[in-house]
Amino acid sequence: MFEATDWAMALLRAVAGAVILVHGIKHARGRAKTSNWFGSIGFRAPQLQWFASTATEIGVGVLLIVGLGTSLAAAGLVAVMFVAFWTVHRAVGFWVTARPDEGWEYVLVLGSVGAAIAIGGPGAFSLDAVIGIDTALNGAVGAAIVAGGLVAAAAQIAAFFHPRESAGS
Repeated sequence: MFEATDWAMALLRAVAGAVILVHGIKHARGRAKTSNWFGSIGFRAPQLQWFASTATEIGVGVLLIVGLGTSLAAAGLVAVMFVAFWTVHRAVGFWVTARPDEGWEYVLVLGSVGAAIAIGGPGAFSLDAVIGIDTALNGAVGAAIVAGGLVAAAAQIAAFFHPRESAGS
């Protein structure tokens, strides 16, 4: 018999996966616009950033939806949301309705959902469960994988995000 948490994790994975998947598809369809935007906010190698964000978002979305490599995919979601927080949203404040930019409440929610999925595991309705790894990467291991994703996000920011250089200072 399936537990309530199996249904809950399937719902979290499906919604978070769909949201990040369509975001990645949007980036894929707007290569020039997205690349230019990455450059305008201070990313070096904006074409590379376009490719990395698009591939990550699409890959993470698909993997979360089907529940394959779930903790790794969830860590990818957390990492993407951390990069978005640090480079775009943190200076604006909490509220997503802040203008002209958006605050960080949205990226906080998606990042938290990603962390919860990594820690809680994919649940029974996942390919991870089918192949028998559904409990191997959750709990403390899932939290450690999320921490690794945050380290990777920080490394990306350190290596590629230099807003003062793009502003001409």
